[in-house]
Amino acid sequence: MPTRKKTAAPRTASTNCPHPKGILIAIGGHEQKEGQPDSDEMAADSILQRFVDELTGEGPVVIIPAAAEKPEEAADDYVKTFTDLGVKHVEVLDVRSRDEANNPDAIRLLDSAAGVMFTGGDQLRLTALLGGTDMLRCMKERYANHRFVIAGTSAGAAAMSTPMIYQGRNDAGFLKDEIHVTTGLQFMHDVAVDTHFVARGRIVRMAQIIATNPGCIGLGLEEDTGVVVTNGCELEVIGNGMVVIVDGRECDGNTIYDIKPGEVFSIRDLRIHLLARGQRYSIPVLEQMYV
Repeated sequence: MPTRKKTAAPRTASTNCPHPKGILIAIGGHEQKEGQPDSDEMAADSILQRFVDELTGEGPVVIIPAAAEKPEEAADDYVKTFTDLGVKHVEVLDVRSRDEANNPDAIRLLDSAAGVMFTGGDQLRLTALLGGTDMLRCMKERYANHRFVIAGTSAGAAAMSTPMIYQGRNDAGFLKDEIHVTTGLQFMHDVAVDTHFVARGRIVRMAQIIATNPGCIGLGLEEDTGVVVTNGCELEVIGNGMVVIVDGRECDGNTIYDIKPGEVFSIRDLRIHLLARGQRYSIPVLEQMYV
């Protein structure tokens, strides 16, 4: 008699681990910053307009260009865009060392902010500068306990989660150890975020990340596309492209642990969801267990 494949039991968030009150907006890069071709105004449903709409209170929007190779240029683009969108108070927190990320003035600015925007660049630079600093602790505390909006584009989005992809060519991924991961900023756990996802053909490198840890969910964000994350796990797709969800919790035939570095891996029964604007998805959250 044929055996039936077991279905994974639903996973729910624990009452011991309250949902964060803040909002995350992860963007796949190249989001619209200027008016439409026949208009001087941004589209009312643009991603950055949505960021502005989610803000509450009178605090400033703080631009953090730490990931960028040229921070001044990256910051200036967003200062202009948010000013054009009606934000009255925009500040730039140009952090270039860990000492600066522990500066009390930086913490006071973040304590007063309505939201922050991480620019693109190199996500490894971002985590190396901010990991374990007072700046990051302040943002995590505000995200957990207040309606604080944290947005990031490209590298700024890839760094939001753990694990964080930080190395791997666009055409790489099918050979074991071609893709490298580290700990991200950890606003989301057990989620791997990749950006420019469709334009740069990154599905295979995401599959390798999921093969190494099928308990993670892969979140592939196309350009000018993003997700709004509420309660730490509820996603809403925004923008003009596609979000790709890669779910390996019921995978089979995974050879990643059984092959040598440089060999081609196999994996079967991945679940793939292709989501457009307005679609929603709930990230499965493991129930917290304490012993």
